[in-house]
Amino acid sequence: MAGPTTAKRSAPGPSGGPDGADGKGRPPRVDAPAGRLRRPGPRFLLIALCALLLVAGVLWLLYGSSWLRAEHVETTGTDVLTPAEVEAAAKVPIGEPLVSVDTDAVEARLLRALPRIDSVDVGRSWPHGIEMVVIERKPVLLLEKGAKFVEVDADGVRFATVVKAPKGVPLLRLEVDRSPSLKRFGAERLVAEAVRVRGDLPPKVTADLKSMKVVSYDYISLKLSGNRTVVWGSSEAGQAKARALEALMKAAPKAGYFDVSAPSAPATSGS
Repeated sequence: MAGPTTAKRSAPGPSGGPDGADGKGRPPRVDAPAGRLRRPGPRFLLIALCALLLVAGVLWLLYGSSWLRAEHVETTGTDVLTPAEVEAAAKVPIGEPLVSVDTDAVEARLLRALPRIDSVDVGRSWPHGIEMVVIERKPVLLLEKGAKFVEVDADGVRFATVVKAPKGVPLLRLEVDRSPSLKRFGAERLVAEAVRVRGDLPPKVTADLKSMKVVSYDYISLKLSGNRTVVWGSSEAGQAKARALEALMKAAPKAGYFDVSAPSAPATSGS
């Protein structure tokens, strides 16, 4: 039986050449079996190694080296307090890696140890410092405590006891021992009401304010310079009372007594 013809022997294979060749004499490409992963090339391995070394270097720089350590503390914003007092209460771990200093914990320690501090912002100052920006509470009223004075801020917080009264801060007198208001509201609430009245006063009245007296929730009075008295009543309708008081003082500048407890019907007397 005759063999295949020349034409049949030279017929192109599936890849375009004889016997599966690609027409240029090269053998056909054999694909990798499904599911088999290629090995990473040298370039990929080099990049991965560089990245690993970089991360390790940064971690060593931050935690292991002596270059980025907490070495000093800077405090700003103090008025009554001194930077030394604040830094002693902060207990910043000098010598520790700067990145590991817990700034939130430092802030919490300061607020617990120094009630005079209203707020504090603690941050890192690279490469070696910790910065603390302090905002102190400011007294708006004073309560007598024996021969000393308790400072009260604009939020009604009693934050410090001092021997000498700060200049320009009016005295608050609580005379509520026999008042039903004391049982109903409590001393702290009545102090807060007095602070609220203090905040509603016109600027000129605030500048002349010498003392405040709280007899009950509904009876708060002011003593101004020049031996003038203002009956304010409760802390309610503070803005209306402030406007009424300004109008009375303008209409009767020499008066010694002003009553704005009912702001729609204010009264004045004395000269």
